[in-house]
Amino acid sequence: MTPVPDGAPAAEIVTAFGGAGEPVWLGGAWRAGPVVLKPVTFLPETLWRAEVLASLPESPRFRLARPIQASGGGWVVRGWEASRLVAGEPDVRRPDDALRAGAAFHAAVAHLPRPAFLDDRDDPWTHGDRVAWAERPVTLDAAGLLEPLVRARRPIDLPSQAVHGDLAGNVLFAPGLHPAIIDWPVYWRPAAWASAITVVDALCWYGAAPALAARWAHLPEWGQLLIRALIYRIVTDQALLGGDGWTRDRVAAYRPVADLAVTYAQHPG
Repeated sequence: MTPVPDGAPAAEIVTAFGGAGEPVWLGGAWRAGPVVLKPVTFLPETLWRAEVLASLPESPRFRLARPIQASGGGWVVRGWEASRLVAGEPDVRRPDDALRAGAAFHAAVAHLPRPAFLDDRDDPWTHGDRVAWAERPVTLDAAGLLEPLVRARRPIDLPSQAVHGDLAGNVLFAPGLHPAIIDWPVYWRPAAWASAITVVDALCWYGAAPALAARWAHLPEWGQLLIRALIYRIVTDQALLGGDGWTRDRVAAYRPVADLAVTYAQHPG
């Protein structure tokens, strides 16, 4: 269970976004009545995402956690942002449903221009993304996992668009409702790369069988996208954990999936 952090949103922040009651920790954000609040980590991304999600048309295939404007009219109050609480819970046993919801979401945002803030954002996840796409060099391979992936990586030519880089735990399911997309970390990559990340996460951490990768192997450049999804996750983990954070269990979770990705990359189709 995620530990409760210090510093729940103050009462005036809750009120500004239309929340109610004492904030309750959800494991990644705070709930206050019908409102979910979280600290802003990168303001330009928060503002861009809020404008996009506020204006995106309703879809018959997915729901959205819509951003909330504060009583003063802005999207941010003293370093906090807010969204509507949506019904549902994550269910990592349903990766195919998450993948289908993600595909519908990506079709809905495919028209968006590239966000300028991506040039300035720099955090462990952005670093991992840039290494995965050979925009930065690999400088550390603490677990010995990256070398075969980098050797198997080849150039590809697919169109990029705004994508959700962390779907696996950020699709909510509720009986009788379409899946809900929450917590959108924005990247500018091929849409199928987001699917590859979801599959890699499911294989490494959520008990999915290799057949999951086979079911989505119709996606373009599937082996190469699996390679890049793994490099992204591994490099990000190294940046977050350091060399000493690589336990035997963590390496064991990645290694068979890395071997599978290399097989797909070497034998596409």
